[in-house]
Amino acid sequence: MHNPAETALAHTDARPAHWLATAVAMAAVIAGAGLLQPTPAAGARSTAAPGGPQAVATAPDPGAAAYPLDCRGGPHQVTASAQGDLDGDHRPDTVAAVRCEAGLGTPPNAVYVLVADPAAGSTPRVVATLLPAAQRKNVTELAVRDGAVTATLLGYSTPDVPRCCPDTKQLAKWVWAAGKFSQELTDAEARSA
Repeated sequence: MHNPAETALAHTDARPAHWLATAVAMAAVIAGAGLLQPTPAAGARSTAAPGGPQAVATAPDPGAAAYPLDCRGGPHQVTASAQGDLDGDHRPDTVAAVRCEAGLGTPPNAVYVLVADPAAGSTPRVVATLLPAAQRKNVTELAVRDGAVTATLLGYSTPDVPRCCPDTKQLAKWVWAAGKFSQELTDAEARSA
């Protein structure tokens, strides 16, 4: 008597020729996919010179910039940086927290926005000061998310608070709108340790 279950499962009895054909077909699909490349979207900006290879835009190096920070002849120090597209031009910008180097104490930070000049080998250019050093804040947790710069600002409630031990904390956010950066501040609980 004929068993219908054996007939239904006969195709699962694979032979070496079946596996070889499957392997050749898969190799052809993978090779074909490697040869096909997507075309650039209409209106996409190329950073390559005409006729040259396309270059990937990189964020400006915060260590290579000249900052408008008066350190009275001393060196400056980049304490934090973050990268992201801040103005919607699809090119990465850099935000840097910078302070004067000091042997003792904690000098205040300034926060700057850097852009890369199109000329090869040019120094990154400071285009905005988000936080001037005169505000006497220290910056922690600097980040760029969804086109906004965020930072935690540590400060002092009175001139009597020792400069080693900030006792105020604010969450700051800067957003590019209408051709300039606008700032939002939120008070947050903080006490020095």
